[in-house]
Amino acid sequence: MELLYESLRILRKDYKFNGYIHVKAIPGADLDLIEAVGKLADRMSVNIELPSEKGLKLLAPQKDKHAILKPMNFISSKIAEKNDERKVFKNAPLFVPGGQSTQLIVGATKDNDINILKLSENLYKKYHLKRVYYSAYVPISTNPLLPDLKTPPLLREHRLYQADWLLRFYGFSADELLDENNPDFDPKLDPKANWAVNNISHFPVEVNRADYEMLLRVPGIGVRSAKKIIMARKVKSLSFEDLKKLGVVLKRARFFITCNGKYFYNYDMDRLLIRQNLINGWEGSEKKQEWEQISILSLIPEKPTLQDQIMSITGEI
Repeated sequence: MELLYESLRILRKDYKFNGYIHVKAIPGADLDLIEAVGKLADRMSVNIELPSEKGLKLLAPQKDKHAILKPMNFISSKIAEKNDERKVFKNAPLFVPGGQSTQLIVGATKDNDINILKLSENLYKKYHLKRVYYSAYVPISTNPLLPDLKTPPLLREHRLYQADWLLRFYGFSADELLDENNPDFDPKLDPKANWAVNNISHFPVEVNRADYEMLLRVPGIGVRSAKKIIMARKVKSLSFEDLKKLGVVLKRARFFITCNGKYFYNYDMDRLLIRQNLINGWEGSEKKQEWEQISILSLIPEKPTLQDQIMSITGEI
């Protein structure tokens, strides 16, 4: 931690570097050192790495849960303290103005997605983290304590990123997205679409009357498009063509909405049928509402699609 401080001091004081610096806080380091580094850095992270205390004991016995949470709590309290000072004194020194973050490795332990997501939810609430980053475990060596994975669980990583956006900006809770009976995310559907299919009784939503919170729960309507809908419908009654212009992804949203009481296509609100059409990327007319035989290829673990990657980065789900 002393070496990190000295590196930042040289950058800021000697070289007058005013750009963005993200630095790691070392668990167990003296809190005075962490505070000194926080005055020079834009963002700090205390990486938890493994999502459970059991996982830490198994794969990183030298790490202690309380040693990780202590600096995280200290950084959070210092950020709040400095923010309060700046409300009174504009020239008060900054402390980690970009907030703090952490990282979790996905797939190195037997933790379910619900355990990981609940941990993230608690970290956001208790320590006011800016981001939780998820990293798919990359198998580079063999060990009896490590899982026997052929490839990194990249799709699982993307599902967690998508769910993370839902926690932070869409008003969802971890318990809504997963439960003990379904502890892991569906590899076939993004978490929001999966929630909508499993809660089909909430739909269809009339886009010209639904409130902002309900619009956010429609697959294919992101934060930006929901705000545009609220503004645009003050001027006119919106049609499906209008929604497309506003950035709504009708490929997903059309199963869950009506415009002026009309469906995009006439079909029954059948949960399983809608799920299959979402998975198959249905593009045709209402005549294509039929069951298709599942291919053996559908049983092969999937990789994240371009759509998954875009949603994970932009948060427009």
